[in-house]
Amino acid sequence: MSPEVGTNVNMKPYRAALALPGLRSLLLIAVLARIPLTATGITLTFHVVLDLDRGYGAAGLVGAAITVGAAIGGPLLGRLVDRRGLRPVLVLTAVAEAVFWSTAPSLPYALLLPTAFVAGSLALPIFSVVRQSIAALVPEDQRRPAYALDSMSVELSFMIGPALAVALVTAISAQTTMYLVGGGIVAAGVALWLVNPPIRSAAEPVGPRRRVPHREWLTPQLLAVLALSAAATLVLGGTDVAVVAVLRASGEVGWTGVVLTIWAVASLAGGFAYGAVHRSFSPLALTGALALCTIPVGLGGAHWWLLCLALIPAGALCAPTIAAGSDAVSRLVPAEVRGEAMGLHGSAVTVGVAIGAPLAGAVIDATAPLWGFVVTGALGALVTLVVLPIELRRRRNTAASSASLPLPLPDAELAPATR
Repeated sequence: MSPEVGTNVNMKPYRAALALPGLRSLLLIAVLARIPLTATGITLTFHVVLDLDRGYGAAGLVGAAITVGAAIGGPLLGRLVDRRGLRPVLVLTAVAEAVFWSTAPSLPYALLLPTAFVAGSLALPIFSVVRQSIAALVPEDQRRPAYALDSMSVELSFMIGPALAVALVTAISAQTTMYLVGGGIVAAGVALWLVNPPIRSAAEPVGPRRRVPHREWLTPQLLAVLALSAAATLVLGGTDVAVVAVLRASGEVGWTGVVLTIWAVASLAGGFAYGAVHRSFSPLALTGALALCTIPVGLGGAHWWLLCLALIPAGALCAPTIAAGSDAVSRLVPAEVRGEAMGLHGSAVTVGVAIGAPLAGAVIDATAPLWGFVVTGALGALVTLVVLPIELRRRRNTAASSASLPLPLPDAELAPATR
């Protein structure tokens, strides 16, 4: 096969997905809207340390308050989107963001901490809304490349947002950067309000929304996907901390930005490949592979370039794993509760990061930097083993259902493992 033909084959799923009405503009807004959101953590850290003259532990508590608030508020906001529509939730959260970011720079630390929790619980739900809208805009058989594009856009936002925040704090001040970040988040909410992306597809029923009891959709399969998503981001959060620790221990901390950039580029490449291939991979397989590839990364810590090479296999699995989780959630729940389900998925992702980073830090403090990779990777692998029986049971049920059909389905063997 010629390179030209191979390129055409690889790009075909993306061209088909991007040709769908509304998806291109949604993804563009998503990557721009997420940049200020990805800058919030580092901005608040600088504000607490530089402006309030507190330690990094105090800054970490503010970040934890926002994280816990977001984990609690995400599913509740998702349920509100399902029942009241998107625009009322965007108004509520954009106003809450405006109030927080306009007052937070002048609050004393004792008030900043509880206010951060409230702000987290009412945070603009850009991540979950975008994934919910993708499910509404894109037919099931085209969602894999669409969610791959979404995961790549998240990666781009995380590459730009924190670096931009550091540059602004250095050039201006932490306090002014807080105002700018807040303004960017509010502008993102306004942009989403104006575009008003659909939360249900044209083929799905309109009118009064049917109340779907939790027992009908909060199934073992969905809980397994949520657990895998949390395990994946636990591994990623631990990797982030362990990279810094390994480089610091080897006296090469100045190469941290380069190493993290290589890791992110590998994730982008993996996300692109995942969306271009003609078969699907289950979140179980991808999470397990991510965890196993992470365990030996610390062995490359003697030199920064060895660490880069060791990170590439795990990095290439980052975006595909997150994309597969989003895709699975969109398939496993009815449209009436998709917002709440995506909110739960967002909470699982958030909780994973919130656990992984401090866990890796505690392990590193007690042992050595390379154990940060080993322990978080091993925990991710352990979760996949716990979830494995649920996946095997689902496959047996699917096989039994297929065997009972009068005629075999042509594409039955290629059905995504997450259906």
